[in-house]
Amino acid sequence: MAVTSTRASSKPLIEKRSIDYIPEAERHGRLLSQFTLWMGANLQITAIVTGALAVVLGGDVFWSLIGLLIGQLLGGGVMALHAAQGPKLGLPQMISSRVQFGVYGAAIPIVLVCLMYLGFTATGTVLSGQALGQLFGVSDSVGILIFASLIVLVTVLGYRVIHFIGRVASVIGVIAFVYLFARLMSQTDVGALLQIRHFSWSSFLLAVSLAASWQIAFGPYVADYSRYLPSKTSSVKTFFAAGAGSIIGAQVAMILGVFAAASANGQFAGHEVAYIVGLGGTGATAALLYFSIAFGKVTISTLNSYGSFMCIATIISGFRGHLNVTRLQRLVFVLVIVGAATLIALLGQHSFLGAFKSFILFLLAFFTPWSAINLVDYYCITRERYDVPALADPNGRYGRWNALGISVYVFGVLVQLPFIATKFYTGPLVEEMGGVDISWIIGLVVPAALYYVVAKKWHSAVPDQLILPIEQDTVDAQPSRAGRIQAV
Repeated sequence: MAVTSTRASSKPLIEKRSIDYIPEAERHGRLLSQFTLWMGANLQITAIVTGALAVVLGGDVFWSLIGLLIGQLLGGGVMALHAAQGPKLGLPQMISSRVQFGVYGAAIPIVLVCLMYLGFTATGTVLSGQALGQLFGVSDSVGILIFASLIVLVTVLGYRVIHFIGRVASVIGVIAFVYLFARLMSQTDVGALLQIRHFSWSSFLLAVSLAASWQIAFGPYVADYSRYLPSKTSSVKTFFAAGAGSIIGAQVAMILGVFAAASANGQFAGHEVAYIVGLGGTGATAALLYFSIAFGKVTISTLNSYGSFMCIATIISGFRGHLNVTRLQRLVFVLVIVGAATLIALLGQHSFLGAFKSFILFLLAFFTPWSAINLVDYYCITRERYDVPALADPNGRYGRWNALGISVYVFGVLVQLPFIATKFYTGPLVEEMGGVDISWIIGLVVPAALYYVVAKKWHSAVPDQLILPIEQDTVDAQPSRAGRIQAV
């Protein structure tokens, strides 16, 4: 632990790495940081609103809570499996997709991931702008601009500051949620709400889908925040640290949302932040709650912006070769990303709730197949045996385009279309299923099974063991072997 602390203290405040492999000498951190980061990322207002949707859209309290918990466990398990890849590979999550899609082909899911980050950043900024507007007595639009400026600062600083913000957000979030729960229990007959049980498959599966989609959406970037952990870190422990933080934080927040929406008598939709704060009181107490809401959104909005930066750098590096990102370039990337999200937030702030529900459900069609393919390949086909240097070589082991992975991915998206039910698009089989959206289940199971079967037969050569870039200290000690790679 002393070595880890020494490593961490010697690192600069501003992160110098981008999509690079993290050498062992720069690895630091503890598993507790994964738990606090993901708990802080989930103890926030957007998770409250997501839980509330289960009731706002027709579910009762009891079955909504059960459905949300099942969704957390299913989606959280998928998310945590991605987290466990970080310490082993020392890479951001999406660059590892080059194994399944090719160095160029990986740009296909990565572009879609960028759109996801953009949407989540924008919707989070709307709620944060409401909170800051109330806190400082300014308009919601001004609040949105204040929040966007803060996100730019934290994102540019990078990994260490993000984890620090996550720890602080966890503490503030726990205090705020305990207080809000206490106030809610004193004002609402929770027992009576739980006694109203009108089970319907459509409402129940909607709750499952809301929670599962919430968790699965973290998959494309969760390893970005575990990649600095020492490579010897237990994969099982990483799985439970990240998964437990995310599941517990999200479920707590969504439980509050369910009870708040159920007791609101129609006053929740359109006034989400004001209603939640109103549960806690007025005056100084309300000001502190508005602050906690805005601060709670800092963590997840920064994760989205940081992930966007990683994805853009990954796309560019795939087509141009190795990419060294300067601090100025990093700032420009982040300004463009946050600027676009802020513009969307300003334009769409008055139709937030309905658009957000449709957005997070529609996203599943594009990310569940990617997640299924990545996890099956990593854990069942290659079994963690990646050739990391080859990920930067279009002429190397993984090639430019991997027709196998791309074909299964496209099929995985298309096979869901008949079962999708959103405002953007509703499939022809949704009505026959009683209005239930089961597309995310199809999108996980079918591509996973198909990829496993075909990859077992036609997958490109798999290394005998994990191959990592040679460490600089080894190069210095043995200059004649500088061109070699080390296998572990």
